[in-house]
Amino acid sequence: MTLRPALFFLTAMLLSNCNSGRETKGDSNNPIPSINYKYIKSYPHDTTSFTEGFVMHDGKLYESTGATSDLPQTRSLFGQVDLSTGKIRVDVEIDRQKYFGEGIAFLAGKVYQLTYKSKIGFIYDAKTFKQLGEFKIPAKEGWGLTTNGKELIMSDGTNTLTYLDANNLQVIKKLSVTENGTAKYNLNELEYFNDHVYANLWTTNTILKIDPNDGRIVGEIDLSSFAAEARSIYPGSLEMNGIAYDSLSNRVFVTGKLWPKIYEIVIGK
Repeated sequence: MTLRPALFFLTAMLLSNCNSGRETKGDSNNPIPSINYKYIKSYPHDTTSFTEGFVMHDGKLYESTGATSDLPQTRSLFGQVDLSTGKIRVDVEIDRQKYFGEGIAFLAGKVYQLTYKSKIGFIYDAKTFKQLGEFKIPAKEGWGLTTNGKELIMSDGTNTLTYLDANNLQVIKKLSVTENGTAKYNLNELEYFNDHVYANLWTTNTILKIDPNDGRIVGEIDLSSFAAEARSIYPGSLEMNGIAYDSLSNRVFVTGKLWPKIYEIVIGK
C-alpha cells in the first residue's frame, strides 16, 4: 500500500538490496531464522500494475491493483492474470477517483476487496464478479487480505492482524505481530498457507512468516535479489508486494509494484 510512489521510489533506491527498514531490536540475541526458497521460473508482469493483492483461486492467479494520481496509468481493479503476458483480465474495476484498491480474498463463493482510506470494503460473487454488497473496514486503512479457510484476515499497515467473521464482517479477534517481543509494523499483502500467515513487509523485499497462534515472527524470506533484477529491467519498479500460494502444486508466486516479472518459487519450511 501507499499513495506516494514518487516519494517511495527514492526511499526504495536508498534501501536497494538491504532491509534497513526492518526493526532489529533483539535480533542480535535471537535472530529470526532465514527461510530458504527454490527459484522455479518467471513470467511477465504488467509494469502498470500497482500490486496490492495477489492470490491463487482454483488454480488461477488473481491480482488486485491500486490507482494513484502520481501514476496516471494505474487503475484500481482486480482479475485473473494471464501468465503468458502478465496482463490482468478486468473482472472488477472501481472508481479511481473514490477508491484505491487493496487486498482481495476468495472465501465460500465470494470475493472480498479492501480499499485504502475510504473504510469501505466490497463483496462480489466469485463466479460472476457481480457486486453483492459492501462492508465497513474496522481500521483506519485497509492493506492486505487473506483467509485461513474460515475467517478473513486483514492488515492495516500496523503490527495488527484483524480476523473477521465472513458471515457478518464483524471483528473476531486482533493479533499483535511481534519480533522477539517488539511490535513489527508495516504488515502489508498477506497469504495464509501451511498453517502460518505470510506477510510482505512494506518498504522492504522481505516476507515474514507469522505464527497465527501468538503473532510471533518465526521466519523471514529475503527476496531482494528479485527486486534488484526487477529494477535492472524496469527502473520504475517499487517494493515487493504480492504472495500467492497454489495449494495444488505447492508453488508460491511473488511480485512487486510495477515489477516486470512474476516469480514462481518453492518455499522451505
